[in-house]
Amino acid sequence: MALSRIHLSSPHMGGDEQALVAEAFASNWIAPLGPHVDGFEAEFAEAVGSPHAAALSSGTAALHLALKLVGVGPGDDVLVSSLTFSASVNPIVYLGGRPVFVDSERRSWNMDPALVEETLEARARAGKLPRALVLVHLYGQSADVGPIQAACDRFGVVLVEDAAEALGATYHGRTPGVFGKVGIYSFNGNKIITTSGGGMLVSEDAGLVAHARKLATQARDAAPHYEHTEIGYNYRLSNVLAAIGRGQLRVLEERVRARRANFQFYADTVGKLPGVEMMPEAPWGRHSRWLTTLTVDPREFGADREQVRVALDGGNIEARPVWKPMHMQPVFAHCEAVGGAVAEELFERGLCLPSGSNLRAEELERVAEGVRRVHRGATAFQAARHGGVPASAR
Repeated sequence: MALSRIHLSSPHMGGDEQALVAEAFASNWIAPLGPHVDGFEAEFAEAVGSPHAAALSSGTAALHLALKLVGVGPGDDVLVSSLTFSASVNPIVYLGGRPVFVDSERRSWNMDPALVEETLEARARAGKLPRALVLVHLYGQSADVGPIQAACDRFGVVLVEDAAEALGATYHGRTPGVFGKVGIYSFNGNKIITTSGGGMLVSEDAGLVAHARKLATQARDAAPHYEHTEIGYNYRLSNVLAAIGRGQLRVLEERVRARRANFQFYADTVGKLPGVEMMPEAPWGRHSRWLTTLTVDPREFGADREQVRVALDGGNIEARPVWKPMHMQPVFAHCEAVGGAVAEELFERGLCLPSGSNLRAEELERVAEGVRRVHRGATAFQAARHGGVPASAR
């Protein structure tokens, strides 16, 4: 009998979601907006420590509105992390802006603060400061916000945080996403909590969030008829999906604990193998371990990241490479990049293992054994090539 598929990060319901959705059906609040949307916004704002939040149809929609609301427009440069998913960059292009990609640092794999400061200093001298900076918090770990925020403040650059992957993480005791002018989160099906599809925009600026809600509802003005003085979008979250989000938010801490436990299991098993290095936890806060991510040194391990991924896939286990840096993507080949070597190496060696909070112990062991099997096979092959002498004895 074929082994069941182990997914990278599948949805995990908490028990209250069905009752909350049933409530939406019973009240006939099916169309966009409604009491669950209002409740989800208020509860989420309290959970992350932001005074205002707007529930939207996706994290991408939230980032699009965030950038529009801070004034990004045609011809504007926007600094953005290179090691990220394209959804962190596409909204810059939607608005006619020009992405400028910034390399990672190794402590957190996120945007390098030293490169940010150097870049802003050079651009200030040249009179080419960017309009904004999009700081991505990667794989459940906060970037080093402090020095980046300080550099942005010094040069008058608006800080926008993409915390789509970092709900449940901390930075000096606070939630990433609440430090900049505006922050965004994602509730896509693979995130630590999900509404099946959805996002949230947060800010201390009440007017900005109110404007976001207006733009997300086709920018309809206050009038008995349909009056529009600006272009809007159909970006609001539905009341039904917000009901799911409210249930999911209640189990957020449980989900973080489960994913961190997954990481620890992998660290204690595959993390002990030669050439394997687990994604570090930076000293400034809690890593949610949304995804367990590691790097593989092929010289020490005996096989490269892609050989491990393919072998796992052959065992019906989903694993994925680390994000391919944006400066290496064909669609952004014309864009400026600052550095890139760190992101490139992380992509070359980086692998994401199944990390769902609903993984069973036997599934985790199956993943670990799949990785160990690749290492054993590579070691045996190398020993055979050298007359049965193990690599450690040569």
